[in-house]
Amino acid sequence: MPQPKVTVLMALYQGERHLRAQLDSLAAQTADWRLVVGDDGSSDAGPQILQDFARDRPGRVELRPGPRRGAAANFMALLAGLPKAPGHVALADQDDVWQADKLSRALAALEPCGDHPALYCSRVEICDEALRPLGLSRLPVRPPSFRHALVQNLVQGNTAVLNPAAAALARAAAQGAGEVVMHDWWLYQVVSGAGGRVIHDPEPSLLYRQHGANVVGANDGAGARLASLTRMLQGRHRDWSRANLREMQRLRDRLTPENRRLLDDFAALAGPGAVARLRALRRGAFYRQGHLSQAALWLAAALGRV
Repeated sequence: MPQPKVTVLMALYQGERHLRAQLDSLAAQTADWRLVVGDDGSSDAGPQILQDFARDRPGRVELRPGPRRGAAANFMALLAGLPKAPGHVALADQDDVWQADKLSRALAALEPCGDHPALYCSRVEICDEALRPLGLSRLPVRPPSFRHALVQNLVQGNTAVLNPAAAALARAAAQGAGEVVMHDWWLYQVVSGAGGRVIHDPEPSLLYRQHGANVVGANDGAGARLASLTRMLQGRHRDWSRANLREMQRLRDRLTPENRRLLDDFAALAGPGAVARLRALRRGAFYRQGHLSQAALWLAAALGRV
């Protein structure tokens, strides 16, 4: 049977340097697609590159004005602007290179989920600006879940593909959303919180171009992991947790009963008293990936910095 068409959402801003390579890899996909791009006010040749790409592919490319509040807000606007029956939806960064079977592999992984909400994501091959390989992103050591999603992100947005049920959920949830920390983290929380399935493919689906203009880096080296743990222990992670909590409280009716109880335990991590916070952490069984990161979570909870 023919594969369904995938709507690819891309946030664009000053992307001329690497955009052509990403568009070429999209054109080479073995699955059918259409592209919707939110331009956040680029003053370079990026919009013209897209218009040239669209001219050779009539009806397959749409360029919209973005909200001009950064990549996360741009993607949230694109999700909120999906049609009521969005079909399959993928997210794309402006500077990666996709493997030719990226979309086909995602569709095959999502197919058994049927009408149940499901989100596919994958490992990436980390490269330098010239696409010279630097290594693979880390594999998770524990499975995806809402209790994990509340304290750590697993979904790398440039690999994310939503099945129609998850895309419809994300579209509805994105309407009226406040400021989110990261759109991919938000998607992980929304889909897992609603009882959906999150699939992490251990095989890389794209070349992730690491360079100075990346909004979020690969965060895979020892130094990056240490910096992440330091942010948590210093309390800078706490602002992210508050933003995540506000969004999930807004979407509480979309969560499963079990996950609403987990959200209450997560809210208790911000409450008074170290003993009460540690009890909430134990009761909710929240976890991060890796022993050191998990230990840092317990220490941050004791200090009131989650």
